[in-house]
Amino acid sequence: MPKDLAGWLGYIEQQHPQTIALGLERVERVRDAMGLAPAMPVITVAGTNGKGSTCAMLEAILTAAGCRVGLYTSPHLLRYNERVRIAKREVDDAALVSAFARVEVARTEKAANTRLTYFEFGTLAAVDLFLRSAVDVLVLEVGMGGRLDAVNVFDADCAIVTSIGLDHMDYLGATREAIGYEKAGIFREGKPAVLADPAPPASVLAHAQAIGARLLRVGQEFGCEAEPDQWLFWGPAGRKSGLAYPALRGRVQLQNASAALAALDTLQQCLPVSMEQLRRGLAEVELHGRFELLPGHPAVVLDVGHNPQAAAVLADNLSNLGPCSRTWAVFGMLRDKDIAGVVSLLTGHVDQWLVCTLPPPRGARAAELALELRRAGVDAVREFENPATAYTAARGEAAESDRIIVFGSFHTVAEVIAAREQSKA
Repeated sequence: MPKDLAGWLGYIEQQHPQTIALGLERVERVRDAMGLAPAMPVITVAGTNGKGSTCAMLEAILTAAGCRVGLYTSPHLLRYNERVRIAKREVDDAALVSAFARVEVARTEKAANTRLTYFEFGTLAAVDLFLRSAVDVLVLEVGMGGRLDAVNVFDADCAIVTSIGLDHMDYLGATREAIGYEKAGIFREGKPAVLADPAPPASVLAHAQAIGARLLRVGQEFGCEAEPDQWLFWGPAGRKSGLAYPALRGRVQLQNASAALAALDTLQQCLPVSMEQLRRGLAEVELHGRFELLPGHPAVVLDVGHNPQAAAVLADNLSNLGPCSRTWAVFGMLRDKDIAGVVSLLTGHVDQWLVCTLPPPRGARAAELALELRRAGVDAVREFENPATAYTAARGEAAESDRIIVFGSFHTVAEVIAAREQSKA
């Protein structure tokens, strides 16, 4: 067996011939071999966009309420450890290595050498660590879709779907109806199902009704009202007024916060949260790379958004930031994403595009991004071999009154963060 975390991550990447292989049978087999059966509440969060923010808010609020939270998210920016947090702390390498070893023993010796993907391996290791650490609640972010995602082998006491857009269409289907059905697969009979998409596909509503889930729709069973300096939430447990805006930036965060609060309303008997704890959690929530505004001049915005729905939110957030002299974009995407759709939503918000190549096999080359921009009528485009060099060029040329946005992929933002940290060393 590998000895360190890097060795294990390399090893588990090679254990299945496909990077993505949706399906629950293999994961269930190893789960049962490991005896993983959470006895504490489980909150599962799916969605095209917003699920990471919603998970972060749930973690912050429940921690403020005195709960020991096990949080599982993906992907990570700089370290795999970011994916597995216990009591708001990333688990260390030694803990992950031990958990991976337990998954390996279970899958090879007790589950007929069942092959697992990287994500499936990691999901089982995370839940194993949570149960061994006696957490009070599990908050699990779905990796892709929901119905056939590895996270879905653990029954949700409350399921949340934040939004439904066109992404991962090769795996989930080509329409919102098809994708919505996949995401609704995390709902459970008789359990709360929080739906924060204001215009959900009919497939989501039909599936919730067919299985007898307790559906809570934004605008119907819960919602919010924005005011200049505060906001109000209403839901199953009544109204909560005078709430400060979440520490995460952007108007869309009220939608995500409302989903989190609606879920907590449904679980208040086992996870009670006071108004003071709720306010503290919203004020203290942190999540890197989600319209993250870094201090200093020129202003730098980091955003991992990588589909048209996220690009529309980014455009709206930029419009609300206030004026600047020029906006520079450090832009890198994966080629299996809707590059043209993202570009079309942001051309009016950027003065100078610095496009960069991301690693193969999925990364788009800078020339591909430049071609899409020129098709959209943009001439101010320069090509770079990677995000770090593009960012260095932007920093070297931008004035203090300018703004630099880094977006398009987790890979793009991660490389720029790493470059910034290295320059400080």
